[in-house]
Amino acid sequence: MDFQVVIPVLISFGISVILGPVIIPFLRKLKMGQTERVEGVQSHLKKAGTPTMGGIIFLIAAVVTALFYVKDYPKVIPVLFLTLGFGIIGFLDDYLKVVLRRSDGLLPWQKFLLQIVVTGIFAYYLIHYTDISLSMRIPFWPDHYLNMGWLAIPVLFFAVIGTVNGVNFTDGLDGLAASVTLIVAVFFTVVSIGVQGGVEPMTGAVVGGLMGFLLFNVYPAKIFMGDTGSLALGGFVAGTAYVLEMPLFILLVGLIYLVEVLSVMIQVSYFKATHGKRIFKMAPIHHHFELCGWSETRVVAVFSVITAVMCLIALLAL
Repeated sequence: MDFQVVIPVLISFGISVILGPVIIPFLRKLKMGQTERVEGVQSHLKKAGTPTMGGIIFLIAAVVTALFYVKDYPKVIPVLFLTLGFGIIGFLDDYLKVVLRRSDGLLPWQKFLLQIVVTGIFAYYLIHYTDISLSMRIPFWPDHYLNMGWLAIPVLFFAVIGTVNGVNFTDGLDGLAASVTLIVAVFFTVVSIGVQGGVEPMTGAVVGGLMGFLLFNVYPAKIFMGDTGSLALGGFVAGTAYVLEMPLFILLVGLIYLVEVLSVMIQVSYFKATHGKRIFKMAPIHHHFELCGWSETRVVAVFSVITAVMCLIALLAL
């Protein structure tokens, strides 16, 4: 137990804490600062210049740590691949935006195509190289699985890419995506130990990496995770859920991601349908609460508590 959970958490935490003070000044030198949109939340304008791409800190920490365990824990491989694959897509996007000053980063079709390719390789690996089934545990109905036949493949693409973009939308306040996903990673660690899922070294490594990263990312943040971090975390959550055969549980533990995505979809649809009226003051929804007068730290605390409660409910639902 210590070896496969506690040690990865501590190693990854250590790497993350050491990397922070090295990478932050390096990114500052490269001028990898966050550009805040002028029409965004006014209080965020002072964040311009904070280095982004910080996700590389916990990504390196988690990947290096998990690699020690790959031989004994082969189920870590698909999760590691999806985490790293999406992390690289995010890194390309950030690099184009920040270093090459291309304000759009990757074009939407390029980003989507890369996401399809990475998800496709993940699906192929699961089906051909593991004994992991694509049938899903049904929450609140123990020992029952939903088997969708061939439909499981399109559902996998939808679930993975949806989760990744949900985490990406959640990453808008200091420490928000990291705090919420830290709690989700703890949940997956507990489940993996309980059902002998075989991914606990990887989930533990992400827990440790995020704890270290949060030391630099809580309000007022010295660094942001950027798409490098948020896409990697999305890949991690989706990959872990699939390897543990519990993608339906993302709807519970990832409620915040879901609400963030829905708030954007509702806002855009309503805006178009009513020719310019808005439901929320701003989307994604964390900005709405900010504009209602909540402090960043309050939004992060409330969203984190909601996630913790949802994770406890998900444990009951196993």
